[in-house]
Amino acid sequence: MVYFVGAGSGAADLITVRGMRLLEAADVIIYAGSLVNPELLQYAKEGCVIHNSAKLTLDEVIEIMEQAEKEGKKIVRLHTGDPSVYGAVREQMDELDRLGISYESCPGVSACFGAASTLNLEYTLPEVSQSLIITRMEGRTKVPPKESIESFAAHQASMAIYLSTGMLEELSKRLISGGYPKETPAAIVYKATWPEEEAYVCTIETLQKTAEEHNITKTALILVGEVIAHQKYEKSRLYAPDFSTEFRRAKE
Repeated sequence: MVYFVGAGSGAADLITVRGMRLLEAADVIIYAGSLVNPELLQYAKEGCVIHNSAKLTLDEVIEIMEQAEKEGKKIVRLHTGDPSVYGAVREQMDELDRLGISYESCPGVSACFGAASTLNLEYTLPEVSQSLIITRMEGRTKVPPKESIESFAAHQASMAIYLSTGMLEELSKRLISGGYPKETPAAIVYKATWPEEEAYVCTIETLQKTAEEHNITKTALILVGEVIAHQKYEKSRLYAPDFSTEFRRAKE
């Protein structure tokens, strides 16, 4: 059995309890060494075989899984954040399906939620934004044309932009071209929840300048939207005294 486990956004204690227990029980751990906090490997039991997938191809990862499965071993594939977000897990699962190897997934805290905790943000402030768009700039991995930055910017919703730190000048231009005012609040969160975390609030127009001032060139998440300023929002109706729920009657 293979378990795809989300390592969380950075801090070792942000892995889920289920994820921690899977690591403790694993006979083989394949972890994304370029992004996963190595402190998590302390949960591995004595004798556990550990592989760094940063040095492996997809075929080599699958070969390790296939051999361990033949030996009746429990395998953990440890991915950064949550495996479902830019985790490249589907291609591994398809190979496991082909080989008849069972697998399960264990969720994790993605970087956009780690970054929100750093800045004490609520992405869905009433009357400001009720949507969170998770996207990225096109790099080696193509982005479908219908998912352009400009098309998402037209909504002026909250945005979490991954894997784009090296393209901030272009990102700013495309966000503004799509419809965001240039003074829209933005934030750069470097290595969210890691001990070396850094976070800077700026505007869309000053993203590149802010990154240069703090020498941030990679491993950062870009947040965009008026929720960063957390001003001019309406209070939630859920806790309004004149709002009834199945647990509470409205007060006169």
